[in-house]
Amino acid sequence: MKILRTILWVLAGLGFLIFAIYNWQPVELTLWQNLVLETKVPVLALLAFLAGFLPMWALHRSVVWGLNRRIRALETSLKNNAMARQREAQSPALPVSDSVVDSPVDKPGTKSGEVADPFSPPDTGADGGGK
Repeated sequence: MKILRTILWVLAGLGFLIFAIYNWQPVELTLWQNLVLETKVPVLALLAFLAGFLPMWALHRSVVWGLNRRIRALETSLKNNAMARQREAQSPALPVSDSVVDSPVDKPGTKSGEVADPFSPPDTGADGGGK
């Protein structure tokens, strides 16, 4: 995808270069009554392009930045929850005597002795955990 973007930017640059070569003429731009700016046509075209492009690019970058922050926060939350569930599964709630060891109930589709997946949803029981 980056190669396609690069090709488009190169084509746009070549198009602007051809435009600049054929339109290299001075123009006068009246800013205020007695303030006149004399410049070339390609400079005005470049300024007009930047005046439209830069605000939209800044908006895009700010949205991407905000979404990346959200993703990092959600990933951190998920990681913390998984680590807490893993600690809960490893440490028993009641003290266990040495002679009796409770084995966890296997979920369908898992083998005996496998470690539970910390990212799987918690087992809600036979009733489905409804309200």
